[in-house]
Amino acid sequence: MSVDIRLYTRLIVRKNGEYLVGREMLSRQLKWNTSPYDAWWTRSIDDGRKLANRVGGTLVLFNPAIGETKDL
Repeated sequence: MSVDIRLYTRLIVRKNGEYLVGREMLSRQLKWNTSPYDAWWTRSIDDGRKLANRVGGTLVLFNPAIGETKDL
């Protein structure tokens, strides 16, 4: 039985070498991290693009199974 590694691929937002994690609850400021493993993610290109545009970042592909990021 083989597993299709592409099924693990997700879309994340990158800006200035960091990845969007989310938003701080009290301050409502965006939280960023250098690790793509901690990033907020989606599989929806439309949702990802909307968020990337809103925060001034770019949408990238990330596959945590192999640790690879790639520009979309």
